[in-house]
Amino acid sequence: MADEKVAVLGAGSWGTAVANVLADNGVSTVIWGRDASVLKSIQQEHRNKKYCPDMSLNPALRADSELDAVLTQCNIIVSAIPTQEIRNVLGPVGKRLTGKWIVNASKGIEEGTHLRISEIFKQIAPGAPYLVLSGPSFAKEVLARQPTAVTAASKDLAMAQTVQKLFSAPYFRVYRSTDVVGVELGGALKNVIAIATGIAAGVGFGYNAQAAIINRGVAEILRMGRRLGADPMTFLGLAGMGDLILTCTGSLSRNRRLGEGLGAGRKLDEVSKALGGVAEGAHTTKAVYEIARKQGIDMPITEQIYRILYEDQPIKKALTDLMSRDLKEEWEGALL
Repeated sequence: MADEKVAVLGAGSWGTAVANVLADNGVSTVIWGRDASVLKSIQQEHRNKKYCPDMSLNPALRADSELDAVLTQCNIIVSAIPTQEIRNVLGPVGKRLTGKWIVNASKGIEEGTHLRISEIFKQIAPGAPYLVLSGPSFAKEVLARQPTAVTAASKDLAMAQTVQKLFSAPYFRVYRSTDVVGVELGGALKNVIAIATGIAAGVGFGYNAQAAIINRGVAEILRMGRRLGADPMTFLGLAGMGDLILTCTGSLSRNRRLGEGLGAGRKLDEVSKALGGVAEGAHTTKAVYEIARKQGIDMPITEQIYRILYEDQPIKKALTDLMSRDLKEEWEGALL
């Protein structure tokens, strides 16, 4: 591990947290971003003054704005770039990724193409070994070095074992998996359910309603996962239930906060502006809804969130539609 040189792409709060874990582990790590002021504060003051100003960073963590140089110098590339931007940022420099290990730390599904992130990288960097790192992990708590556990999934077990050791720290425990599809879907789909849970809270519903949405959300995730070839057990793990519970209930969850704002009667643009940008779950909702319609997957919560976000469906109408659906078996269509 001492010979590994890692580049973390994306200097937001999560990219900074991931990079800091590696630096804490003594791994040679450089973080890349496009905001010169952010990179300067990381390099000179050992803190990210824009995204996490109260958190001190490991002094060994370096920052660089030259993408070509960063990709050339490092043999492991960690992408913490928002899903909808990955192709724009890395597509033009895809050849630079040849021979590199790709570790994806983002969550979501690409709009329009409906591709998971591993499938995006398969187009951008054909043949590059790929791993996805996912699980219940708020950046602020990782930066505070609070106990966190995640999953590293790769079809290459040796790669999963190596990355597992690279990232594991006294406060950051990494489990390994070979179910890339399941881990990616769990990380993406939980954001849709978090919006729904936030909406329920925003309109004033209590814990009964929120628990019901989370649990019925599991059924939807299982249905899509089953259709797309995931291992159902993955959705009981850190990248499934773990991340779902955190994102649906945690006050630091952008997707839950988006839902809370919508539930309080505010419009998507207004809530997004307050959040500092559109939460990833809004993009994922559109992609998942379109996949479900195309493949005939029953995902009623996702459908109603789509209608609220993109068709101005009144929230009261959405809730009525959900509660008045035909009665059925609890796990119908979700399990083998």
